Amino acid sequence: MSHPPLDPAEALRLILATCAPLPAQEVAVVAAMGRVLATPVSAPGALPPFDNSAMDGYALGGGAEALAAGSEWPIEGEQAAGDGATQARRGAWEIMTGARLPDGLDRVIPVEQTERLEAPPRVRLLADVAAGENVRTAGSDVPAGASVFAAGTVLAPQHLMLLAALGVASVTVADRPRVAVLCTGRELVDDPIRPLESGQIRNSNGPFLAERVPRAGAELVHIETVGDEVDAFLEAFARARAAGARVMVSTGAVSMGRYDFVPQALERLGAEAIFHKVAIRPGKPLLFARLPDGTLFFGLPGNPIAVAAGLRFFVEPALRLMLGLPREVPWRVPLAGDYAKKPRLRFHLKADVALDAQGRLVARVLTGQESYRIRPLAEANAWVVVPLEATALAAGALVEVCGLGHLESPAIGGSAA
Repeated sequence: MSHPPLDPAEALRLILATCAPLPAQEVAVVAAMGRVLATPVSAPGALPPFDNSAMDGYALGGGAEALAAGSEWPIEGEQAAGDGATQARRGAWEIMTGARLPDGLDRVIPVEQTERLEAPPRVRLLADVAAGENVRTAGSDVPAGASVFAAGTVLAPQHLMLLAALGVASVTVADRPRVAVLCTGRELVDDPIRPLESGQIRNSNGPFLAERVPRAGAELVHIETVGDEVDAFLEAFARARAAGARVMVSTGAVSMGRYDFVPQALERLGAEAIFHKVAIRPGKPLLFARLPDGTLFFGLPGNPIAVAAGLRFFVEPALRLMLGLPREVPWRVPLAGDYAKKPRLRFHLKADVALDAQGRLVARVLTGQESYRIRPLAEANAWVVVPLEATALAAGALVEVCGLGHLESPAIGGSAA
């Protein structure tokens, strides 16, 4: 007996109910790019660690009052970047950008606002200089002990810059979900230079998932292409499990055709089929199951855009929860033009989000939404999600907009047509 397709919100609820945050691990900061912090980071020391000069010039001391233009000061010493602490007695110190201020001095006048005199060596001020002027005080960027990054921060190069400046050697991050990909279909050809025989197509899902899975914060531990035989699939499945996979993603063989063998293979594995068919387009035959040992299985239909949408809206939310991240909050963006669809299906649409002529953000649904059309996805910078029961949406209606991946925002382009 055929069951109606499941509401996509309920499908996602069932998926997330099987997931839990993964354990944390400590990694070196130099290897932490793209990882998700499992615990907050506080500054072990101040940044800058000492008062230093913001420019080349002369360091002076003088209490609360400004030192007047025209005054002359004997040159007592010189301080370059990298020189250690030193005690000033009186007079001016020639100082370089970034050099530590000698103790007892509290301001810097730029070299171009001075005149250097000789016999004896001294400097004449050509402008007033107030206390604290042109000085980067210790802790003015980050005070010692201050909270720097919250748990859930996805580490990017700018975060690594700050951690390095603070001398943080390692951080505690969420373990990465271990994912395997099995592309099914005897028609698939992996070798891009091998001539196609009649009825064959090139495997585009494999290269796509090989890049998309790591961008979602997971570790791809195994990828393989198999034919349409249950035994071959189960052998590949065993290889993926041996590689450490705890999340399995397959493409193809989940519909109702004669060669759609994945449900049969799952039965032989003793898997619990949690749902099969979701009220979405593309990718309605989406299958989700759990194996006795807790391994999660996502069976995505074989068409490329069904794979892309299934990964983005059902697999990635599961990975997100495993990484300890909160539920994703889509943007709400007005449509650039009218859009109409059938009811009772939630549509995931390839889209371009851009600024219109008035500088406002708008979302344009691209032409060519069929699940076999890859080129529009290559031209898209976002997904537009149109709800289940919606039918006709007028230009200007607000729709949910998501980046191409859950860790990515749309790369906003130029003016939308």
